[in-house]
Amino acid sequence: MLNTLKFAIDLQQGVPDPYYRQKVLSTYDDVLPRIGASVTYYGTAVVRQFQEMDVFCANTAHDISNSIDKLRSLQILSRHHIGIPRTTFVGDKADALPAIKRVGGAPVVIKLLEGTQGIGVLLAKSINAAASIIELLQSQKQNVLIQKFVAESKGKDIRALDS
Repeated sequence: MLNTLKFAIDLQQGVPDPYYRQKVLSTYDDVLPRIGASVTYYGTAVVRQFQEMDVFCANTAHDISNSIDKLRSLQILSRHHIGIPRTTFVGDKADALPAIKRVGGAPVVIKLLEGTQGIGVLLAKSINAAASIIELLQSQKQNVLIQKFVAESKGKDIRALDS
């Protein structure tokens, strides 16, 4: 396991040199990236460097970026006919109430586009509460998703994708 933030990348014509803790790396056949959301830009730059060196990366920089972006992830799942809760993305507060109605009304889940492991996820039990939360978040230049509330499965849900 190598800490993503301890990498340095030297670039010159035809000679990519990745360093780890000030030492040039030996060659690698495969890389299994695990990039946290807090270091996405730096981490994906390191992964891209390995890709440019023709090292197999189980998760490409593009795939990592898509997985961290909640809206993009849902767009991809939707396109491939994978079941997701009804979701909407609006940029204007005037569109919030119609969007809430389109996902089935209250209660709704409001999600910041950035945030992981439940951070930035709010449950609004009424339409008025949802509209107020959305207006507040948008006034702070936060992009939000409005999503149909799916009742808790008492810890028995399994999330799996088959490729």
